[in-house]
Amino acid sequence: MSDSRTTPPFRADHVGSLLRPPYLLEARKQYDAGQISAEQLHAVEDKAIRETVQRQADIGLRSATDGEFRRNSWHMDFIHQLGGITTQSDEHMHVEFRNDEGTLEFSPAALRVNDRISLDRAIFAEDFRFLRDNTDATAKLTIPSPSMVHYRGGRAAIDPAVYPDEDQFWADLSAAYAEQVRRIAEEGCRYLQLDDTSLAYLNDPRQREMVASRGGDAEHQHERYIRQLNAALADRPEGLHVTTHMCRGNFQSSWAAEGSYEFVAEVLFNELAVDGFFMEFDDSRSGGFEPLRFVPEGKQVVLGLVTTKRGELESKDELKRRVDEAAKFVPLDQLSLSPQCGFSSTAEGNSLTQDQQWAKLELIVETAEEIWG
Repeated sequence: MSDSRTTPPFRADHVGSLLRPPYLLEARKQYDAGQISAEQLHAVEDKAIRETVQRQADIGLRSATDGEFRRNSWHMDFIHQLGGITTQSDEHMHVEFRNDEGTLEFSPAALRVNDRISLDRAIFAEDFRFLRDNTDATAKLTIPSPSMVHYRGGRAAIDPAVYPDEDQFWADLSAAYAEQVRRIAEEGCRYLQLDDTSLAYLNDPRQREMVASRGGDAEHQHERYIRQLNAALADRPEGLHVTTHMCRGNFQSSWAAEGSYEFVAEVLFNELAVDGFFMEFDDSRSGGFEPLRFVPEGKQVVLGLVTTKRGELESKDELKRRVDEAAKFVPLDQLSLSPQCGFSSTAEGNSLTQDQQWAKLELIVETAEEIWG
């Protein structure tokens, strides 16, 4: 078949974050130690972003990100810039991640909602402008979804004196996000991705138990999240393409949750007002493709079949076989191909090399061309 897709998500796409080059990690270390200035670090970031944008173009990707090179964390760097949210540096959220070797703990500083949530300027606007001005491809901005402000702390992270009624918290949060969407579109953004691990985590019975233990409505929390995301997108400008990415955790090649998309699928696909869904399907942790039977006409599913957690390169034949398998549940024309997650959700990155990362992205471009033309 010939590929008629000229709008995001593209047949070959990627989630967003890329491995930081060693010289950028070194500059960040020097900056943290007070050995170089913010301006010097910024210049190193500029160089690294120009190089990674060029590399994305060279392998044939039609979208480009800055690799999230100016961030330490895919989500906290955004969330901490929302008005009303502070970091509790003396308190930490403990998240257990797992891999084949065992477990490791990620402990970001806890966030607190201690004032009305607001947004007075577009977050990452300067970062986006630099990307926009340094690529001929479609520049994509990735930000965490509103759910990520709520998921780890829940009601306990919200000052009851500020928000005695949780509905008001949600109204303010969605309004702040709506303002972010409007302002970033004014900067020329035509491809916005809202990353949302919660919508994948809630498929895991253990995660639902955790939500219930905190007094949350574990059976319906995903419905609330979808409603609030829709409220944030309700007035999105014409011409802005929006996707969401869902995974079960990505920290130094480890994950936090498991389970098929079945629990959230029907509501997710039929009610979430986005153009496309980046979905993790790199191994058995994600279950089968059966939940895709709920995808309505007009929505794109980007199959994350290529893992970012290991360096071994997938086989093209195996990828094609799995795309065929997915196409039993949703038409082939509504499918695309990508890695299962970012390569570097935090600055440390996953356990693979730069060469292995680029080989995986090249494989995705080549396989997509052979499937869709």
